[in-house]
Amino acid sequence: MAQETIPPTSAEATPPPTDVVIVPESDPTPPPPEEKPAVTETPASDEKKSEPEKETKPEAETEMPQSVSFKEESNLVSDLSDPEKKALEEFKQLIASAIKNREFELPPPPVVEEEKPKTEETKAEETKAEESKTEEPKADESKTEEPKAEEAKTEELKTEETKVEEPKEEESKTEETVIEEPKTEEKEVVIEEDGAKTVEAIEETVVPVSSTATGTTPEDTEVVAKEEAVPSATQDQPVDEVAAALDEVSIWGVPLVGDERTDSVLLKFLRAREFKVKDALTMLKNAVIWRKQFGIESLLEEDLDLQEMNRVVFTCGVDRENHPVCYNVYGEFQNKDLYEKAFGDEEKRQRFLKWRIQYLEKGIINQLDFKPGGVCSMVQVTDLKNAPSLGKHRPVTKQAVTLFQDNYPEFIAKKVFINVPWWYLAVNRMMSPFLTQRTKSKFVFAGPSKSADTLFRYIAPEQVPVQFGGLYREGESDFTISDAVMEVTIKPSSKNAIDLPLSENSLLVWELRVVGAEVSYGAEFVPEAEGGYTVIVQKTRKLILADEPVIKGSYKTGETGKVVLTIDNTTSKKKKLLYRTKTKCSAE
Repeated sequence: MAQETIPPTSAEATPPPTDVVIVPESDPTPPPPEEKPAVTETPASDEKKSEPEKETKPEAETEMPQSVSFKEESNLVSDLSDPEKKALEEFKQLIASAIKNREFELPPPPVVEEEKPKTEETKAEETKAEESKTEEPKADESKTEEPKAEEAKTEELKTEETKVEEPKEEESKTEETVIEEPKTEEKEVVIEEDGAKTVEAIEETVVPVSSTATGTTPEDTEVVAKEEAVPSATQDQPVDEVAAALDEVSIWGVPLVGDERTDSVLLKFLRAREFKVKDALTMLKNAVIWRKQFGIESLLEEDLDLQEMNRVVFTCGVDRENHPVCYNVYGEFQNKDLYEKAFGDEEKRQRFLKWRIQYLEKGIINQLDFKPGGVCSMVQVTDLKNAPSLGKHRPVTKQAVTLFQDNYPEFIAKKVFINVPWWYLAVNRMMSPFLTQRTKSKFVFAGPSKSADTLFRYIAPEQVPVQFGGLYREGESDFTISDAVMEVTIKPSSKNAIDLPLSENSLLVWELRVVGAEVSYGAEFVPEAEGGYTVIVQKTRKLILADEPVIKGSYKTGETGKVVLTIDNTTSKKKKLLYRTKTKCSAE
C-alpha cells in the first residue's frame, strides 16, 4: 500500500488472515490504534545509564503506535527538500540513460539450439576421428620403444642419423621458400628440434603467419567481428530513434521523461525506496518490464466475465481531501457460488487476479490526476464483516500482495478497516515491530460499533454508502452527493429538536438517519403566525435496526413556518444523527 521502506519479506510473512479480496499495495498488517504501550516512569538510577544502553531498548517501548497522524506528501517539486530535489534530478538522468540503453525493454528470449539429425557422412567422420584418436597413442608408443643401444651396432645408428639429417636440410629449404618471414623463428626451430619434429613445428607456424599477413592477429579479428555483429546501443543510434525511445517508455499513461506529470510518478518510486536513487531505478525498471510481460495494455480491453465481483470491490465517492474511495467487502464471499467462481481452481484464481489488476489500472487511469498538485492516490476501506477464513484464496492473495507492493507504490493515502473483530487486532499486534511509524499512521481500525463514526472522520456522510452508515444510495432522485449532510450528536437519555424553516408556498423535503437506531422519531409543522395550528407530519415511533436505515419526509404548505424533527434517545449510548434538507417551489 504505502510502499515505503517495507521489505517484501515482512509483507509476505503474515498476510492478514481475512484478506480475501486482493487489495492494491497491501502492506503488512499493522497493530491496532487503540492499544497503546504502557508508559513507565524511568527511575533516577536509569538516568546514569550510558547512551548505548538506552539505544538497545526495543522500539515498542518508546514508540506510540498510530499516535501521529499521517499527512500525505506533496507531489510538487517546490515543496521538496534540497536532498530530495537532488535525488529527483539524479533519478531523471539515470532514467534517460537507461531508456537510451534499452534497459526498459523485455529481455530477449533464451536461444535453444536444436540438435540436427546425424547423417551417414557425419557418422562416418565421427568414426574416423575416433579411430585416429585411438591410433595416436600407438604411434607415441612406437617412438618410445627404441631399441637398446649396443656397442656392436654403433655404425648402423650413425648411418641412420645421417639419413635423418638429410631430409632436415631439404625440409628447411622448403620452409624458406614457403615462408619468407619471420626467418628467426625458422632457425630456432631447426636448431632445437630433431628432424622428425621440425616439420610439425613449421606446419604449426604457417597458420599464424598467414593470418598476420594483413597485419592483424586472430584475437583482433575476433574482437572486430563481435563489434560488427553487436553495434553500440547509443553511439550508432540515430538521434531520432533515441528521441522516439524516450517518448515510448511510459507507465499509467505518463511518459517517464519530459511530461508535467512525470515528477508525480517518479516521486512514488523514490519515496517507496526512501529516496535511494539506484534502488528506485531498479524498482521502476522491474515494474515497467513486469507490465509488458503481464500484458497490462491488452488486459485493459479484455472481458474477464466477472461482473459479480463489482459487489466485492467498488469505488464510491471521494474522501474529505478529494481522494477516490475504493471499498473491499469481504463478506460477499460468504456466497459459495461467488467464492467458487473466484477461487475454485488455479485458472479461476489467476482470472480473478487479472480482474483485480484490471480494476485497479482503470481506477488509476480514470480517477487519478498526476499533474502537479493533483490527486494521485486513493483511500481504501476494507470491510471485515463476515469475512471467510483462509482457504483457496490464500495463494492468490499472497501473490497479489507481492505484485501490488512491487509495482504500485504509494497509491494508498489512507486504509480504513471497519467491522474489525477482536482477534484480528490481536494478529495485527504481532506485526507492529516490522512497521514504521509512517506506515502505521496510514492504517485505521474500527470495531462494529465505531465503524460509521470512523468513516465520517475521513469521508463525508453523503459520500458513504448506506450499507456502511452513510446516506449515499444509488438511484436517489431527491438528493445527490453535492447536498451536504448535517451531523448532530445525541447524548444518552436526551431529546433533540431540529428546526427546518419553511417559506410560503414551498415544498420541504428531508431525509435523516440515526446511526445505531434505537431512538424515537417524530415530525410536526409549526406555523409562524400566531393562533395557527400545529400539524403532525410524522407520529412519534420507535426506530429499530430492522427498519429502513434512511427515513424520508416532505411537507408542502402555503404559509411560513417550520418543520420540527424530534429525536428522543432513551438509551445509555450516544447516537449520531445525520440529516439534510431541500426546499422546492410548491409549483414543482
